[in-house]
Formats: sequence, structure tokens, C-alpha cells
Amino acid sequence: MKVYEALARAFAAEGTTDVFGMMGDANMHWMNALATRGVRLYEVRHEGAGLSMAHGFARAAGRPGVVTTTSGPGTAQLATSMLVASRARVPLVAFCGETALGDTSAVQYLDQRRFAAAIEAEFVQVTKAESAEEVVQRAFYRARTESRPVLLSAPFDVQLQEFEDVDDYVPSTSLLRTPKLLPHPERVEQACEILASAKRPVIVAGRGARRAGAGEQILALQRRTGAVLATTLQAKNWLYGETEYHVGIAGLFGSKVAMEILQEADCVVAVGASLNHYTIESGYLFPEARYVQIDTAPHLVMGNGRVADCYLQADAVTGLTALTGALESRGVELEGFHTPDVHRRLTAPLVDPADYRSGNGLLDPREAIAVIDAELPGEIGLVLGSGHQTDFGTQLFQRSREITSNYGMFGAIGQAPLLTIGTAVATGRPTFVVEGDASFLMHLPEFETACRYDLPVLVVVLNDEGLGAEYHKSVAKGLDPELAVIPTPELGTVARALGGGGATVRTTDELRAALAEYVRAPRPTVIDVRITRDVLSVPYRRIQYGEDV
Repeated sequence: MKVYEALARAFAAEGTTDVFGMMGDANMHWMNALATRGVRLYEVRHEGAGLSMAHGFARAAGRPGVVTTTSGPGTAQLATSMLVASRARVPLVAFCGETALGDTSAVQYLDQRRFAAAIEAEFVQVTKAESAEEVVQRAFYRARTESRPVLLSAPFDVQLQEFEDVDDYVPSTSLLRTPKLLPHPERVEQACEILASAKRPVIVAGRGARRAGAGEQILALQRRTGAVLATTLQAKNWLYGETEYHVGIAGLFGSKVAMEILQEADCVVAVGASLNHYTIESGYLFPEARYVQIDTAPHLVMGNGRVADCYLQADAVTGLTALTGALESRGVELEGFHTPDVHRRLTAPLVDPADYRSGNGLLDPREAIAVIDAELPGEIGLVLGSGHQTDFGTQLFQRSREITSNYGMFGAIGQAPLLTIGTAVATGRPTFVVEGDASFLMHLPEFETACRYDLPVLVVVLNDEGLGAEYHKSVAKGLDPELAVIPTPELGTVARALGGGGATVRTTDELRAALAEYVRAPRPTVIDVRITRDVLSVPYRRIQYGEDV
């Protein structure tokens, strides 16, 4: 067989079912070989967009996503999306065709090794036929074990060489040996001492705890210690419907009530959460607290530059079970924050409807979020972008649902709709994204990709006709905000022209009707929600004006 056939066989053996990308001379043979093996190929309009779809797929499927490009300019298009995936620690393999090995004079030549280093990707290269499958195995092994993207460079001339099929391919999964990490007994006792002496404990659950399925163990520890439960942004709303003492996000996107309660904490138990500076406000959020941290990493430094008072290197389920068991054997049972007053504060509405500023054909973004949250069933997953408009949803969505956030991942706008497409491919279920108008328009052609494959993706555009973040920052800095204003067309009409559903809405009744249409028959849809610029998000009020809100 040819090397490209062996490479395709290896990818399929690694569990590759879906590949995103764009065909070119240097990857077309490999893509054809994959298609004959039943792998679904999603042809995109931009290679970087394809990588972000693979990113979304990986986060939803829990296994490496795969993207492909041709040589030179095709590979170069990956830069921004690869950096986003790297910062998000997403397992991903990019099959990048390359010009003939050593031919630096080729018009599409690119030093892919140096390029991969610049965009924070691991690099492996197929340099000879007999090691081709070993290279694939190494790429997937590193993606899985290091949770990061790997760029696999495949020179076109090597792909066309003959491959002697001697042994069956051994997938990287057969090399994985992941024993349970058991916490050291002395550390468990130390953590038990810290919690037993606490009066107001908090549990902060992160993406790692959610991935580990440690919800039951977190709730058991919460009941025994009287802790309030907070999450990181990446685990937003997890377990929200399972406890009456859930304060929401810890950090910049937390509510005022959450800020007030968390500042009273004297003990923080972090589970699968790095406690970065966003989550603990660089230490200002928990000024008097002692820290217990449970994580699989050998060592973590928190966002305040310190290490935890007690660090348990363990998987979330095992570490929590050991800690709760130790407390139980000692007879430790705390009231903590589980009081009628805290319950009353947590159940009060986050936004007073009287504060809404809708009118003149524009909606208050807070009111729009409340309607969206109420009208879309909880089984419809949510992807959140980054930027001023999406801050409203990041803070105010309350319904318990699967949530993926792209906030803080290189600060790149425009990624969230692409992650949503990959998520929909991985799950086969309806998924919606809340994004700003400039962000959505950045990759508008990929909505046509969603239409072409009939993916049940809903894009809710909070449209203030401009660069919302820059508009409000300009106001705060005394600059001309009108320079950040960019009129946009009726995006509902554009969506229909691209083959999907679409509506432009200016009232809550119109918004409810558009949402109901999507729920009735999920298909690629854009709802262009025209919002006022008169409302500044809570995070921006805190950052730009120092308001206590």
C-alpha cells in the first residue's frame, strides 16, 4: 500500500470518525483514503475555522479532534486557532500536507517545524515510509497524554511512497496506563484538620472535576461541611440544579451576592480547578481563606502566586471520597454557609426587571439573555464566546446545561460559532452559541458550512453594530467610541440566503417566536438580536470604573 493509505488506516485505528479541513494537492490522497474507510469529511471554507471545529469536537467528544490542511498557505491559516486550542489545552491532531521533503524552493514551502513552535503546537514529521504509522501513534499519544494540539507534517513525496504492510497498527490508546492517583494519607489528614477548623468553607469545582464525573462526591463533601459551591468559568452552572447553595461563578463573572459570600470564606477546597487569577481575583476574593487543592497535576501555583496550604495530588473522585470519609470518621459535620440567610440571598433574582432599558427597536441584553435562558430547554448545550456582548450571557445564564466557554483562550474573537459546529458534530444534538456581531461576521462563511451539513446549530448574535468591547473601553478612556461602530446588515436575512433559518428581532415577543421556531425544528439558524449600547456589563463596570456591582 501507499504511505498515505497507511496513514489513513492509522488515523482510523486511533478512533478518528470526523475530520474538518480543506482539500489541496498535499492532503487529497490521504483524505480520499479516509473516505474509503468511512470517516466523515467536513469541507470548510477556511482552514483555521476547521481547526476550531476540531477543537469544539474534541471538547465535546472527550477525544482528539482532527483537522487537515494542504501545504504552505493552507497550514499557515491555522495560526490563531492553533494558539487558542493550545491555551485551552485541547487534544488535537492536525494532518498538514507538506511540499516534497527538503525542497525549500517550492512555491508553497513552509518551515512547518518552526511554524508549529511559534503557534505552540507539538511537531512530528513523516520522513520515511517505514516509520509513518509510528509517527501517527506518537502524535495521538502526545495529544492524549499532554492534552495539547500536535501538528503532523506529511511531505507529499513521502506520502506517495510504497509502504510494506507487515504488522497491524497499534493505536496509542493501547499504550495508555492511567492508574488512579491515590492521595497521600498524611495530606488527607492535613486537609481534614483545615476543614474541621473552618467556619465558612467554599468548594470551587473546575473543568477537571466535571470531566472526572465527580459531581456526587462534591455534593457529599458540601453536605458534610456546609460549604457553598462555586465553579470556574469553564464549569459554569455545573450542579446548579443539585444544590440550594450554589453561588455560580467564582471571580470576575460572579454576581455581587457571590462576591460578598465568597469574601467571607475561611477555607477554599478546589477540585480540578487551577485557581487562576480570574477565579480568585488574584487573591482578593478569598482574603482570609486557607486553601486545600485536589488535582492530578504534580504541582500548581495559584493566581495569587502562592501554593495551596494543603495539596492533594489525586483524581477528583478518589481525593474527595478520601477527604469526606476522613471527616465522617472524625464526626465532623459543619453548618457553614447552610443558613436561612445565605439561602435567601442566593435565591433572590440577579437582575431587577425594572432596570431593563429596552425600547426604540433595541433590546436590553440582560432581558434578551433572560428570555433565551427561559425559552431554550436545558438539554440544548451552550457555547459562550468572548467580548463585551457575551459577558451578559457568561454571567446571567442560570439554567443548568452543558456549557463550553472560550473566554480567556488567547482572547480571540470569532471562535465560539466554530466550536459550536464541532460540538454539534460530536454530539449530534442541537447546540447554541451567544456571540457578538463582529465576532460572528469574522467567520460568516462557516455558517454556510453548517447549512451544507444540516447541523442543528443556533447562533444568537447580540448585535450592537460595532466592536462592543472597544466601544465601551473608548468611553472609559475618553476616546471617540464612534470609531468602534460598524453597521451590520440584517443577519437573519443573510442566514436565509446561505441556506439556513434566520430572523432579526427587536422585541422580546419576536425573540420568543424565533426561539420557538428553532426549538420546534432545530436547523442551522441565526437570530440577530438588536441590542442597545446603553447597558454596560457588570465585568466591564468592575474593570473600567471600579464599581462594586
